[in-house]
Amino acid sequence: MTNTTAPAATTSWGLLVLRIVVGAVFLAHGAQKIFEFTLAGTIGSFAGMGVPLPEIAAPVVAFVELIGGGMLVLGLFTRLAGVLLAVDMLVALVLVHLPAGLWVGDGGYEFVAVLGAVALALAFTGAGRFSVDRGVLRGRAPAWLA
Repeated sequence: MTNTTAPAATTSWGLLVLRIVVGAVFLAHGAQKIFEFTLAGTIGSFAGMGVPLPEIAAPVVAFVELIGGGMLVLGLFTRLAGVLLAVDMLVALVLVHLPAGLWVGDGGYEFVAVLGAVALALAFTGAGRFSVDRGVLRGRAPAWLA
């Protein structure tokens, strides 16, 4: 009898690739907002794009992307990180990118839609076998979190 709750190795390898690549992209974007643009610059940018409460939204987004991206790479609290990052991308899509159409070269939503879809998929699937969630937190954290 096989354990149907454990992901197949090939599925876990696929999830690992998705987590590392997308997590690194989120991590880089969060780091860029904090260290390259600075939080003050990111607040100004958000204000210029018409994002409500930019003084709150900009640091929240920057740290969700930085920390959430790192969590995806590690496979740590993957479901929670996936939900937070998917919401981040949905808000970016609606508030900033949707009016510009699909193409990212025109400021459109294709990039945030893909990042958001992957983050949401990871929230649904979890991290897979090759993760901190599976190796360390299994049975110690609720399934909806890890």
